[in-house]
Amino acid sequence: MTLLDEARRQLDVCNACRYCEGYCAVFPALERRGGGPLLAGDLAQLANLCHDCRACFQACMYAPPHEFGVNVPALLGQARLESYERFAWPPRLAGWAFRHATLAVVLATAAGLALAFAVALASGGLIGGTTFYEVVPYLAMAVPALVLSAYAAAVLAAGFARFWRAAGGSARQLRDGRAWLTASREAVALRWLGGGGGGCHYPDLERPSGVRRALHGLVVAGVALAFAATAVAAVLQDVLGSQPPYPVLSAPVLLGSLGGVAMIAGCTGLLALKPGRDDPAAGASRALDVAFLGALEAAAVTGMLTLALRGTPALGVMLALHLGSLVALYVTAPYGKLVHGVYRFAALLRDAGERG
Repeated sequence: MTLLDEARRQLDVCNACRYCEGYCAVFPALERRGGGPLLAGDLAQLANLCHDCRACFQACMYAPPHEFGVNVPALLGQARLESYERFAWPPRLAGWAFRHATLAVVLATAAGLALAFAVALASGGLIGGTTFYEVVPYLAMAVPALVLSAYAAAVLAAGFARFWRAAGGSARQLRDGRAWLTASREAVALRWLGGGGGGCHYPDLERPSGVRRALHGLVVAGVALAFAATAVAAVLQDVLGSQPPYPVLSAPVLLGSLGGVAMIAGCTGLLALKPGRDDPAAGASRALDVAFLGALEAAAVTGMLTLALRGTPALGVMLALHLGSLVALYVTAPYGKLVHGVYRFAALLRDAGERG
């Protein structure tokens, strides 16, 4: 039986029962598709609309060991992973990276570290350099980052377009400002991580909690603050001519520090909450989650240590470690858990358009 066939079987039970209709956006969206057989694009839409709160599994009277064996979180988790592979480019590389997430991050990190240490050695600043550009020249830092960012953005944009077509989205819906506002509010507020109001049944299926939602918010806020710090530093340097290092109370340092602390706290908490492999509701992307959180936390920790050690002879080694960890994040961005943000927003946008 294919995944689509199994999805049709389980979700037909859900459509007949409708007990979980008020828990999240998935079940009303499923009901709107009740007039015919579920299509592959429908499954991709529902899977990425799911926030994996596990409330439906906890409430389901047909979950294992019932003979119907309904396990919507695990089913949609597998379908999400399949959609990541299906819509990414190039397909062969994407398929391998999504199935071997830990190895992909390890290899990307090793390559990034080798490159960063080689550049720092060539510049003569690895040992004894006390400013960033003494260790790694500006162009050697900026050009690879811009190239990798452009590549990742192009792959993610192409994936968004493929997903949108498969899910049945239209150009008119893409121009719907109201749908964009609704989807943005739901994404920023993590509305559907509420588990029907009590929070996520994650990692404890017996007791709902809002901890995961808070930790997820810390990670998102941390990434946003780190991006803001980079943008402000770019304006100070390239527009206003103010060169780093910047004072402790400057905007780039304050924003970067707050972002680093938020990312470390969020990633550490989410990794601690991550359920074991024997969790009956665990989705197929557990390894993808752990690999991404580990890579992001490594970048945040080395970033904070780089900031703390600037102006000291230890800066060179720490900056090379930080740049190597960033390379891993950039390289794996289109082929790791980060893509869920793109597809989940697309699913929220599609859903908002359907609801009118």
